[in-house]
Amino acid sequence: MCTLATLPQEVLEHVAFYTGTLSFGGPPADVLPLLVANRSFYAALSITSNPHLWTRIFACKFDLSPVLRRLGQENVTPTVVAHEFKRRCEIMKRIRTREGTLANVVDVDHNTVKEMLSTAYVMMLENDGKNERQLREYARIEEWLKQFLCHPDGASLIRQLVIRDRWPDTKDERMILAMWLIWMLLRPVEYMSDENAFHVAIDVVLKLVALGAHQYVLCTPSWTDFLPPYPIETGTSIPYFGTELRLTPPAPAAPAILAYLTLRNLLPVSWDMINYLKRPDPTVPSVAGCTSTEWDAEWARAVHIVGATKLVLPTLPGAFIPGSLEGSWEGLFTYTEFTAYAALLSGASPSVLERSLVAQHPQLWKLREYYLYAEDDEPDSAGECAMSVDARMPLSPGNPLRAYIPANTELRETAEGLEVLEPGRAPQRYESWARASKREGTRRVRDMILKGEGHSAWGQFSLLGRVRPCDGFISLSKDYMNGDRGRWLYRCYMVGNTHGNLSGRWRDTLSPTDVPGYEGCFLMSRRK
Repeated sequence: MCTLATLPQEVLEHVAFYTGTLSFGGPPADVLPLLVANRSFYAALSITSNPHLWTRIFACKFDLSPVLRRLGQENVTPTVVAHEFKRRCEIMKRIRTREGTLANVVDVDHNTVKEMLSTAYVMMLENDGKNERQLREYARIEEWLKQFLCHPDGASLIRQLVIRDRWPDTKDERMILAMWLIWMLLRPVEYMSDENAFHVAIDVVLKLVALGAHQYVLCTPSWTDFLPPYPIETGTSIPYFGTELRLTPPAPAAPAILAYLTLRNLLPVSWDMINYLKRPDPTVPSVAGCTSTEWDAEWARAVHIVGATKLVLPTLPGAFIPGSLEGSWEGLFTYTEFTAYAALLSGASPSVLERSLVAQHPQLWKLREYYLYAEDDEPDSAGECAMSVDARMPLSPGNPLRAYIPANTELRETAEGLEVLEPGRAPQRYESWARASKREGTRRVRDMILKGEGHSAWGQFSLLGRVRPCDGFISLSKDYMNGDRGRWLYRCYMVGNTHGNLSGRWRDTLSPTDVPGYEGCFLMSRRK
């Protein structure tokens, strides 16, 4: 007589896989009765004894291919996938119960909350569709974020501090991760359904971080360093497929700017926002249906910069995707009343910024990328060459207020690319992206220069700048051609890839680099 105990292993695994994937969201609860039916079933199906089964279930519930692509298939064994599956299910259950969202709850470990948010952030960097569904539908992470950031007793402490007219602290990694998750998961229309959270998010949380440039940095390391000091030892560690992943999410200003302007532009013109002409909208990741390749540069920025060693020949380590800036862009820039901003720089409280008028103007850009590539025999590590980094760079790190372009450097565009001559250095020929993109194979990038032009209601202007090698930080000098509009410095990150946006801040070029200047925020999206 046939009994359950005599079922062949492959049949038992088929039954377990079917029950484990019967529902998509959350842990595979339907398979638990099978596991506890008897000892032989448990011995045949447990994570420890049968990691291959749990890897198959993981692949049905989470996105696995981006992990294999980034870590290498040889490093992603069934055993580590099975244990990562268990860890992620535990993390999602904690998010679902809103653990760590309120400040008045005792015994909430900040490190546990950081691991929860770090895991959710990494899941979105890997997202090909399944991860996002798990976070939205099962973990209900949007509710977690709203309560953490917008609730009067939220653990972010933003509401409490603003009521006391004090600036919230966004150096807290929980806050940084929450800002990134808001943008990556943002569905603007659905966000408006919660009117209270919507206005708190716009008028308190996002506005302060987006526009409070003197309080909330745009990038780490500092924008003044084209070649930052190494090693960079910041970040937090989380378990990740059998290893410890050191993670440093970029500063929260870029996602806060994108989310703030996206949500703010859904509302009619009001007393605190003056609009001129058409209001361009950024491309929202959730609306565009982005996949994991959209976040490859963010992955490199968050992971590869941690613990990096100083290279003799700096290269772009995946934090910038060549060709992603080439072409036409449309967007807007904002500015607050000068007297109000001067008060902020003099130590005014956040209520001054909350009450400030914010004007925004549309602008159009057309950008061209130029690359200097390394020769095959050139060293790329400090052990292979005794020369300093500055000496090995084709151009010296110029004044950050001039977008890192050295003084008195001559640049001439030709049909083939860009001729660059810095006094005291050998002439360099940079290749245009139009030519470089036609070449086969992968070449190391030594340096990248951007040139372009554009116009806004203030007039026509030229654009010139560089991309920082370590993290893809973009700096552009914006020089108006006519009138007395002067020169402005635009600094930003490319957030996303195919559907990406440029998000950052402009700054006056008269204030020294070591003091806060007059700043505003801007965003640009590919012209449709």
